[in-house]
Formats: sequence, structure tokens, C-alpha cells
Amino acid sequence: MVRRLIGSGSTFEADIGYSRAVVDGDWIFVSGTTGFDYAAMTIPEGIVEQAEQCLKNIEAALAQADSSLRDVVRVTYVVPKAEEFPATWPVLRKYFGEVRPAAMMISAGLADPRMRIEIEVTARRGSGSLSRER
Repeated sequence: MVRRLIGSGSTFEADIGYSRAVVDGDWIFVSGTTGFDYAAMTIPEGIVEQAEQCLKNIEAALAQADSSLRDVVRVTYVVPKAEEFPATWPVLRKYFGEVRPAAMMISAGLADPRMRIEIEVTARRGSGSLSRER
């Protein structure tokens, strides 16, 4: 199976040397994604708006991999200010409320002080069928 690289058009990818996502078989690994609108290279000020844009960017990468947020099995959130994270919960619930992937939040500095959240996901194509155990 050939590994496929997916780009978003962000200048960061070429400057740093990474891909927005890597597809390896049915697995899709989406890099840490920030709230930048990569077409305009702008970023909203608030963490809630940034979380929304992060997930739109992730959705676009997954779509290029013939996948969707329904296939996300793991998500990692990174926020510089842990006390801001609860404000994002309604947005996260909107996108992942039914999917409920394994998740982790880390509080750490990000590469640009305008960034308030970064989200990384791992998805497996075709895993969108749900079976919940308690």
C-alpha cells in the first residue's frame, strides 16, 4: 500500500516540512491543526472560533482522504491556557458528540501567540459505525 500525503495549502507545511494528513491504508493521521483559514492565512481571535475553524480544516483533510469526522478514533487538544478549554466544549460536542473518540487535552505553548487551540486526530476509514459499551 502506498502512503499518500495530503496538503492544505498552508505555507507552514512547506516551511516546516510536514503534511496536513498522511493516509496509510485505512488509517488517516491528521497533523496538529490550528484555527487558521489557510486560504486567507487569517486566524480569528477567540478560542471558540478557532476551534470551529480547526475542525473545518480537519474535515477538509479527512474528505481528501475519503473519510470524515465519523471515522475519528482519537483526538488530542492542545491549548496554551487550560482554563479556556471549557469554552470550546459546545463546539467539540457539535462535531464529536456522537462519534466520541478517545481524547486528551494538553496545556502547552503553541508556535504562534495568536493560536489558542491546536487539534490533532487519527481516523480509520470505515470505522464510523458505533457500538457503545459502558
